[in-house]
Amino acid sequence: MSATTRALQLRQLLDEDAALQLLRADHAAAVAALLAEHLGGDERRLGADELYERLDADLEQLRAIGFELKGSARGYVAQWRTSGFVVRRPSEDSRGETLELSSQALLALRFLDDVAIPKQSATESRLDSLARQLRQLAIDTDPQSQRRLRRLEHERERLDREIEAIRAGKDAPLVGERATERVRDLIAQAAAVPDDFARVRAELEALNAVLREKIVESDSSQKAVLDDIFRGVDLIGESDAGRTFRAFTALVVDPALGGAFEDDVDQVLDRDFARELTAGQRRLLRHFIATLKERTAELQDVATVFARGLRRYVQSQDYQRDRVLRRLIQEALQHALPAAEVAKPYQRIGVDLALTGVALTSVGAIRPHDPAEFDATAQVALNETGVADLEALRELARLTEIDFDELVGNVNDVLASRSEASVGDVLSQFPATQGLASVVGLLSLAALNGVVDDAVEDLAWTGADGVARGASVVRHRFVGRVA
Repeated sequence: MSATTRALQLRQLLDEDAALQLLRADHAAAVAALLAEHLGGDERRLGADELYERLDADLEQLRAIGFELKGSARGYVAQWRTSGFVVRRPSEDSRGETLELSSQALLALRFLDDVAIPKQSATESRLDSLARQLRQLAIDTDPQSQRRLRRLEHERERLDREIEAIRAGKDAPLVGERATERVRDLIAQAAAVPDDFARVRAELEALNAVLREKIVESDSSQKAVLDDIFRGVDLIGESDAGRTFRAFTALVVDPALGGAFEDDVDQVLDRDFARELTAGQRRLLRHFIATLKERTAELQDVATVFARGLRRYVQSQDYQRDRVLRRLIQEALQHALPAAEVAKPYQRIGVDLALTGVALTSVGAIRPHDPAEFDATAQVALNETGVADLEALRELARLTEIDFDELVGNVNDVLASRSEASVGDVLSQFPATQGLASVVGLLSLAALNGVVDDAVEDLAWTGADGVARGASVVRHRFVGRVA
């Protein structure tokens, strides 16, 4: 790549990348500090009104010490949203909206943290980790089975020597600065893991937009469009972010691996060298698995909404309307090209089009609304309405969604008289009222809140059609109440 080509690419990157724009923004120090304080810590998402209130208080303090920040919190957030620093999403708990950092803003803040607190470029723990990974890679990729066998035998001999040294009392545990250095290296890697979820979500949203665009632009049949949709879902799993997400999910869903991780964290934090860690670093390790579970569930919900929305968009035939609109716009543009040679854009053609937006006028031209002008003189007719059947509404909901509230209650009722119970134990006391959906719901709850064994358990239930069914699955056990 020539210097000219690279310069052009870097200039485009500087103009378009939100992370670099944040670093070059006016009052970048204040902007980065505000974003990191309110959206880059333990709270990654805030309601808009709450964020405005917090930012206004901080802006007053920053102005008092010399920062020339003349705008309001609402105005600055609008600028940040336009620049791609923050992402606005509808709130799930209220009618408002929430704000969170974009993946590019997280990248910029991580870069500033690395510059402010530089890490040693060559530490013993990092070199040791690199050497171990390189050795394992050399073993795993060696095409010669005999060489792989010799390498594994050498590795076994090294482990045998370490075991003998420990038995003879000649091996001391890792303590002091070396242990602190190693745990800090681990914390630095763990701190970057949750930020990857923002990148995965951004890729999901980008893929959603691309697939909708393909649906509108494609002239193929509806079946081919649906194939594109499902192929798009597979593309997520095959991307770098998708593979990382699968690794996160495997760690979160596997109770044995997650439990072992939490046990190791407890043991490490009980060591003397862990006293050198800050409260934030200790909290990051202790809540690492919980954070991954929360982010994993959130991304699973996003992927579900994404797939349902695309399927509904195709099945409802809404894409046909958008195709017609796109075709009309393209035809208008085609007619506009020859017209542009003989008519200027500002030339009057005798046709007036009403704008869809609100025209800006003087405040004095605004006429206040007078409710008396719209007073209804006619008597309003009252129509008696019927009473909705609550049971009918509940049954309709159960036909489309798994009743997790019922399943959680069943599990907790069974655990009230025993310390643990398998999915089969729950089904034996509480039949699957939703058929296979109830069985799938119990297995999902056990995977997230229980323990998965190597043993096989036979499950039996009656389907919604009244036919008895059964299946053999890996045994899932509940070992505590399900919240």
